Amino acid sequence: MEPDSTDRIRVLVVDDQAVVRRGLLAYLAGDPDLDIVGEAEGGAEALDLLGRLDAEGRRPNVVLMDLQMQPVDGVESTRQIRARYGDVEVVALTSFADEERVRGALEAGATGYVLKDSEPEEVAAAVRAARHGGLRLGADVAHTLVASLRAPRREHRAELTARELEILRLLGGGRANKEIAAELGISERTARTHVSNILRKLDLSSRTQAALWAVREGLAANDGRD
Repeated sequence: MEPDSTDRIRVLVVDDQAVVRRGLLAYLAGDPDLDIVGEAEGGAEALDLLGRLDAEGRRPNVVLMDLQMQPVDGVESTRQIRARYGDVEVVALTSFADEERVRGALEAGATGYVLKDSEPEEVAAAVRAARHGGLRLGADVAHTLVASLRAPRREHRAELTARELEILRLLGGGRANKEIAAELGISERTARTHVSNILRKLDLSSRTQAALWAVREGLAANDGRD
């Protein structure tokens, strides 16, 4: 049975190439879990559309964001979206594993990235992971990103509680909030609160950064969820 419209993940597709947008829209529209609420050919248009959708009560849950756009690229567009709409997740789209751009997008607040030539199921899975608070990164650059993303000062680790360290371990394994809640026997809302506190204490802007930091600091091992 098709999910109720209120349960479907609302998706906005942003790409400056019409043929790419059409392709994404074609195969995402066939997924019963997803509700395509709009498309935009650039960052400025995406922000305008987000404002209109928000006013209509149809704010997207996830934005699929092309990284290589002009005049405002996907990294800056991601930064602006996350600054204005903190509950809207962004999944970066790139035509190849451009480490510098992907790193910039993650630092700007993106939840993960997928290659444009990925299978439709992979793109849809990345959208679902973003919506449910999971981390989805391609294995080809994940290791480098773990080593290169800006980390908070190490003394910040001492400010974390035992529970927050446990949640960081699960974040580093790519767990979504729902999975964290189930494993620790807490509510999903409590899990979200802990994640927010972790980000504040570590001076990070996204759970993706926290997850990668946890892996780098030895709090978690990458369990192969990519």
